[in-house]
Amino acid sequence: MLALGPHSATADRLSGDVVATSVALPPALAHLEGDPRMAGVLSVPGRPGYTAGLATPLPDRLSALAEPPFWAHQAAAIDLLRAGRHTVIATGTASGKSRCYQVPIAEAVTEPGVGATALLIYPTKALAQDQLRALGDFGVGELLAAAVDGDAGPEERSWARSSARVVLTNPEMLHHGLLAHHRRWARLFRNLAYVVVDELHLLRGMFGGHSANVLRRLRRVAALYGADPTFVFTSATIGRPGELAGALIGEEVDVIDDDASPTGTRTLVVWNPHAERSGGGAPTQSLTEATAAIAAALVAGGHRTLAFTRSRKGVELAWSRMRQLLDPETAALVHPYRAGYLREERREIEAELFAGRLRGVVATSALELGIDVGSLDAVVCGGFPGTVASFAQQIGRAGRGAGASVAVLVCGEDQLDQWMARHPRDLLERVPEPAVVNPANPYVLHPHLLCAAHEYPLRPADDRFWVGELDEAVTTLARNGALTVRRRGRGAGREVVATWAGTRWPFSLVGLRSSDLAEVEIRCGPDLIGTVGAGRAPETVHEGAIYLHRGRAWRVIELDLDARLATVIEDPGDTYTLARTTSDVRLLEVPEGRPLLAETGTPDAGTGRVRVAPVLVTSRVTGYQRRAVGSHDNLGTTRLELPPQELETRAVVFTWDDDDRRSRAALDAGCDAATLPGALHAAEHGAIGMLGLFGLCDRWDVGGLSTADHPDTGGPTVLIHDGYPGGAGIAELAERVAEEHLAATRTAIAECTCEAGCPSCVQSPKCGNLNEPLDKAGALIAIDALLGR
Repeated sequence: MLALGPHSATADRLSGDVVATSVALPPALAHLEGDPRMAGVLSVPGRPGYTAGLATPLPDRLSALAEPPFWAHQAAAIDLLRAGRHTVIATGTASGKSRCYQVPIAEAVTEPGVGATALLIYPTKALAQDQLRALGDFGVGELLAAAVDGDAGPEERSWARSSARVVLTNPEMLHHGLLAHHRRWARLFRNLAYVVVDELHLLRGMFGGHSANVLRRLRRVAALYGADPTFVFTSATIGRPGELAGALIGEEVDVIDDDASPTGTRTLVVWNPHAERSGGGAPTQSLTEATAAIAAALVAGGHRTLAFTRSRKGVELAWSRMRQLLDPETAALVHPYRAGYLREERREIEAELFAGRLRGVVATSALELGIDVGSLDAVVCGGFPGTVASFAQQIGRAGRGAGASVAVLVCGEDQLDQWMARHPRDLLERVPEPAVVNPANPYVLHPHLLCAAHEYPLRPADDRFWVGELDEAVTTLARNGALTVRRRGRGAGREVVATWAGTRWPFSLVGLRSSDLAEVEIRCGPDLIGTVGAGRAPETVHEGAIYLHRGRAWRVIELDLDARLATVIEDPGDTYTLARTTSDVRLLEVPEGRPLLAETGTPDAGTGRVRVAPVLVTSRVTGYQRRAVGSHDNLGTTRLELPPQELETRAVVFTWDDDDRRSRAALDAGCDAATLPGALHAAEHGAIGMLGLFGLCDRWDVGGLSTADHPDTGGPTVLIHDGYPGGAGIAELAERVAEEHLAATRTAIAECTCEAGCPSCVQSPKCGNLNEPLDKAGALIAIDALLGR
């Protein structure tokens, strides 16, 4: 049962029954009771677990592994894996997903005379180290395991190659180390029985596309040595996990998603510091201030607390505010954690957290992953993380097992946050969003095929690993001189092969996490302060920008993109900066697309049109605003002259160009030449803000453009483009759900109580034009014209 109260109703997720319930706030948050900013208190009662036996009992040598009994989903997963079926396990946090693969791996590795091996792939070093400790506690002596990552020395790697039966690594090391030197790892690949891919939900976007190609190269190398491993994926709850796992390896994957483990009672508080806008007043707290205040109250009340913020800057600001609110002794036990810190800093904080010595941590999504961080009592989400799946993963960090826990969502100003403030049941009842990947993106596929050709010459039979994409890609690469195609062998065994034609090491040409192969160092004199991706540097560390690191403010005095260096000096920290950008998006092709479905569910001549098109995005940082911390007053604008950046990607494109022009006529009737640009701009912002309801992406994964007369479409156009070279599949997903997405966007704009538009409906924190012009009423007219209303 899902109970909402006293501010809302309750709903039973299974039966749909609705009852009224009163839910008490935890004592540490009792001071929030009765405040108009309280959007809801939701109670999720605990549930008992239920167990099941294996189809075939474990052999006597492993009988101890059946104690305690298996939860039903664990038994089902183990049965599938023992039968050689690729399987994805998508159950809740702390539901025992690791045991699902540990047991069949232990059985295979300990089978006499076989010598089976297993490869476990984790997205971070910290997760691999966490699992290495768990395997050491498993009680199976033959389960010799080694972590092979960037921190492993030559002796450790040598021992792993010669003796380890289970190798734990990450996608980067698999790409650069194991596959690139597969002959040195022949023992591992020849006997490979299982491959574990942990945190499946993170393998999306550009990282997912790269990971898919790494896994296909892994399957190919294993086949060269005569192995055909069974793949097991583990994931937080996401939509259509089997489709994502299948796209990653190009094979059908079975799904286990019925969680049979017990859970403790969870109290979920929804706090909206911006609710006072509905009464015409300004909010009394910013998102960061509210997050820090609630997290500090929980820490002071004895709850070990993890607070999430949306950005690196948010981590620094929230941590600084918590230190002010707590007594010095307690404040010393609260630390920040985010990407950009030096490795030594992160490892020190991780060790303190895992050992239970910290009372609180403020982090970005870097701690959203499934590391066992010990006994946490509370989680505070400083802003909705963009997707229901990510939200479930974040709040699942607390109350692992059957223990009670508290979770707080502090709503920000933007569309999705305010949607959740008005529809809190969506947080727990909405179907989780699916993730999308695009392994065939040539910006991703082609470099990996060069790596594969270096590993072993490509053959026509290898097309089975790339599901029909190989022939065309090899032809293109051969024409460009990157591959050499020749015939090899004699007689009936003669075949065509493609080999690497370059002289450089092709593996260094591929960055799995982003399109940036290099990072910009941020230095104050000789001291390294932090790093930022080269692609984000013009907006983040341009000359004059304020950069925050561990509570200290730094002002950028010079950005040298060629040298990958931003030089900074200390700053008082009483101001912050907002970059201003301009962008131009040209459609490289204009496909016909399709008419949008009207409310009747069938195409209607009065609707607009949607299409997916390849586009070229040209953007340039032209200046920045300096604003006062606290009041947000504009203290002036400075012009900049930075080189343009180009991105060739894909976009979902909305146009008012149906055959009989009714949709265009409806738009023209509601908006004149003066208001049309603002109407389209507002509709664009609203649609970008709401896209996260339908896929595992957020506004930072995409960009947009709106114009009253686009030269490539010949009329009013709104488009949302993928933020990755070649596209990661976001545009295609947006086209598939276009009608539902537009309807939700209209609802979000219409439900907002502001008059002219605000961050809760049509303003965007990343708008390069600083949210000018915007027309909220016109956005509703534009969307209605698209949907034929």
